[in-house]
Amino acid sequence: MTGSKRVGVLGSGDVAKQLGRGFASRGYDVMLGTREPKKLEAWRREVGGTVSVGSFAEAAAHGELVVLATHGAATEAVLELAGPTRFRAKVVIDATNPLDFSRGMPPGLLFGLTDSLGERVQRKLPEATVVKCFNTVGSLKMVDPRFSSGPARMWICGNDAGAKKVVEGILKEFGWAGALDVGGIDGARWLEAMVPLWLRAGQALQTWEHVLQVVR
Repeated sequence: MTGSKRVGVLGSGDVAKQLGRGFASRGYDVMLGTREPKKLEAWRREVGGTVSVGSFAEAAAHGELVVLATHGAATEAVLELAGPTRFRAKVVIDATNPLDFSRGMPPGLLFGLTDSLGERVQRKLPEATVVKCFNTVGSLKMVDPRFSSGPARMWICGNDAGAKKVVEGILKEFGWAGALDVGGIDGARWLEAMVPLWLRAGQALQTWEHVLQVVR
């Protein structure tokens, strides 16, 4: 357990709350950032531990490590509200997905395969080290996952080897077997593209508790 390390989680949906709960349960000092802090009061009281709620800017400033768990289409605007300088020299875990539901289910991708939200986040935060992680699995399996096939590894990518090492350590704390590193942040194009496939598989299997893995 890292103990007193501070984590800022930007977002207030299921992913933000699940990851915030995961960090808090392992002794981290967690702040969730949202446009409406009051709506997370009940969640904060339920989770207990060292947990607080503030604005996007306050959460970004609070965290030594910052997690992006915002709606994909809103992520870049949230970074502007938070202030890019507040991410300087920090590891940023990008758990977002740029899903396009304009034509219903299953969704497409807002940027196609010529760009990714992970890359856009890294360009927006040039002084941070961004690691794409947690975007290929449902929120219920992000912390303490259990699979009938046994321990699984989480897909990640990013430009900085040290930052990816930090994130892999967190994954192991959260009960994952480790990371499956697919390279630089441009790999986010393919990790984000997995999500419409993950959704199609979930529809076919009638579950949202599955994970896509490499078997050999």
